[in-house]
Amino acid sequence: MTARKIGVTELVLRDAHQSLLATRMAMEDMVAACEDIDQAGYWSVECWGGATFDSCIRFLNEDPWKRLRTFRELMPNSRLQMLLRGQNLLGYRHYEDMVVEKFVEKSAENGMDVFRVFDALNDPRNMAHAMAAVKKVGKHAQGTICYTISPVHTVEGYIKLAGQLIDMGAESIALKDMAALLQPQPAYDIVRGIKETYGDIQINVHCHSTTGVTLVSLMKAIEAGADVVDAAISSMSLGPGHNPTESLVAMLEGTEYTTDLDMDRLIKIRDHFATVRPKYKEFESATLVDTDIFSSQIPGGMLSNMESQLRAQGAGDRIREVMEEVPRVKADAGHPPLVTPSSQIVGTQAVFNVLMGRYKVMTGEFADLMLGYYGECLGERNPEVVELAQKQAKKDIITARPADYLKPEWDELVKQASALEGFDGSEEDVLTNAMFPGVAPAFFKTRDEGPKSVAKTPKQMESEKQASGAKQQGIAGPIKYKVTLAGREHHVAVEPV
Repeated sequence: MTARKIGVTELVLRDAHQSLLATRMAMEDMVAACEDIDQAGYWSVECWGGATFDSCIRFLNEDPWKRLRTFRELMPNSRLQMLLRGQNLLGYRHYEDMVVEKFVEKSAENGMDVFRVFDALNDPRNMAHAMAAVKKVGKHAQGTICYTISPVHTVEGYIKLAGQLIDMGAESIALKDMAALLQPQPAYDIVRGIKETYGDIQINVHCHSTTGVTLVSLMKAIEAGADVVDAAISSMSLGPGHNPTESLVAMLEGTEYTTDLDMDRLIKIRDHFATVRPKYKEFESATLVDTDIFSSQIPGGMLSNMESQLRAQGAGDRIREVMEEVPRVKADAGHPPLVTPSSQIVGTQAVFNVLMGRYKVMTGEFADLMLGYYGECLGERNPEVVELAQKQAKKDIITARPADYLKPEWDELVKQASALEGFDGSEEDVLTNAMFPGVAPAFFKTRDEGPKSVAKTPKQMESEKQASGAKQQGIAGPIKYKVTLAGREHHVAVEPV
């Protein structure tokens, strides 16, 4: 019997370092691994989108469009994949439809093949135009289900959402578990349900590893019919990141499934990133396994963001209260999945509630979430909180697709970008400024200075290694103590072993 081939999407160039190292990995630390990644036999290589665009211009002085073109050049045999936030693109607000079309068009021109399109609220209306734009440029449109758990989220509901995505032209369906909440049985039931209901549509499954159960979830999804699963090379895996690629390969040995990945190439990729990861140690998450996420539902990146907010307010000891408040705020908002930007919106409001009293201060973003300006949630919103949001925001509730309320803005965005020092005249620069108007102007001014890595240099690492070695050498001479006993003073010297 011929083994069924399971495709693998490698995450090391995007979500792996986004989850483990705060998206700080510089391009210079990725290029040497690209040939092996290109030849390893992956179904796709996720290398762009998510928070990488923001990080490139905010921290690394690196043009994200150039990064994409470089990946295209270095990995000519690979499907390059990105994460796209539907009508939000890679920013934190909704953009008018023409801007969405321009972004997808330019991404495709610069080398993107697979667009994993999602919406933080799982509102299909917020994905439809981006999906259509991907189809228009002849690229792979992957419709995404953001997985969460709540009283209103069911297996049947996720199967129904898959059908809506297929109806809008999805070439494949991604089941995206951004907080490691997907347990083995629901993984099996959702994948099996989609396959039985809609036929042989390709299903990709994406899980983080934070709760420690999701490698089993991937196995159950494969048994249910999943076609492609996501993983990260072992030296850039686990914690709030992802399950190891090599572990996935080993798990399938002796079964009726195979990945056909080139293990020699995987070892080279592993060894490369094993030398890279220590350079970013200061950005690394300390989380290894956290099963509290099953109750708090807080993704790793959201947790670290809330901790920093609390520390800035001198309230770092109140993180437990905030973790308990998050599910309550989530319920008030209609149980949105917690993924960018809804995770930041709900998390920040939970911090405010703990520090200042419940909804005594409401962020503008949370008010917009309550009033429908980000789309519809599956659950019912708390009417009392909706009323408070109306009073603060002085806005009406909307029920139509949020982008329908936006006026054409492309010409104005071109005008704004054209006035900036360092603007290169390209539509790519217009899009960069449109998504990050608070960051792009400074980046345009300094772009010609070239990338600026935030990783430790070899000299710094060697210096730290020597300092650590000196500490480990222990005590070199006797330690003298003065001890008072029954009123009498004694001098004691302790020799090292």
